[in-house]
Amino acid sequence: MTTQRSIRKQDAPLRTSLGLTAWNYTKTTLLLAGLTALFGAIGYAIGGPGWAVGALVIAGLMNFGAYWFSDKMVLRMHHAEPVSRADSPRLFSLVERLADRAGLPMPALYIIRDDSPNAFATGRNPRNAAVAVTTGLLELMKPSELEGVIAHELAHIKNRDMLIMTVAGAISGAISMIAQILGFSMLFGGRDSEEGGGGISALLMIILAPIMAMLIQMSISRGREYEADRVGAQIAGNPRGLADALDRLAWAQERVPTRTSPATAHLFIMQPLSAEGMASMFSTHPPIGERVRRLRSL
Repeated sequence: MTTQRSIRKQDAPLRTSLGLTAWNYTKTTLLLAGLTALFGAIGYAIGGPGWAVGALVIAGLMNFGAYWFSDKMVLRMHHAEPVSRADSPRLFSLVERLADRAGLPMPALYIIRDDSPNAFATGRNPRNAAVAVTTGLLELMKPSELEGVIAHELAHIKNRDMLIMTVAGAISGAISMIAQILGFSMLFGGRDSEEGGGGISALLMIILAPIMAMLIQMSISRGREYEADRVGAQIAGNPRGLADALDRLAWAQERVPTRTSPATAHLFIMQPLSAEGMASMFSTHPPIGERVRRLRSL
């Protein structure tokens, strides 16, 4: 009986991990399906069934590209440089030790030349994951705080968060760009313009496209950040380092904000863009004060 209980107890994390994996892949599928449907609807609004089929083909190609190449695109967008053990032995050893503690393969490690302190994880699965940190983070953080930040990013990898977060960044940017291009095309010969309503439809398309992109980013639950904080504290062995790091990051971001696109803002451990007033309602990150409070209560 004791042995059976022990086996069930050991299997519990595995069942939880499998459940998280299935749920995250389901959300990714729904996100990609939503993009496909949106493209089809835009194509149909412009030119009927023929345009709708063309839009669906384009959407399929973009979905394929987002799944396989969006992590490389994000790293290239931020001019991330690969790091080896010889380049930064202390950082490499820290990530390697925490990855081993989390039961993960060693992720690819990158450095971004940016004075603003921040970090993110990307990749489609744990075996194809990458962690990127800025030079500002390495200069500002104490060892325990840096450990907490790295553990948080490894928690995203362990929870299989990176795929949907990376794809969401690619999709939100694509929706804004493609919808605006198609909106402008409606001004110059789409089906609605022949009926006299093209100008209004195009204007609505151009205005609503960024909102659509924002809503897709908001589909990434803030709960994922809370969960990554919790699991990161377990990986680090102490929640205090990450809590102190978040306090320091909040202070630093007000002085040296991270330069990034809104399409990739949700990837970072700290909200890179200003989110005050009404804008805070659309923030992809929970309030820092609440994250710190939860960590200190662990």
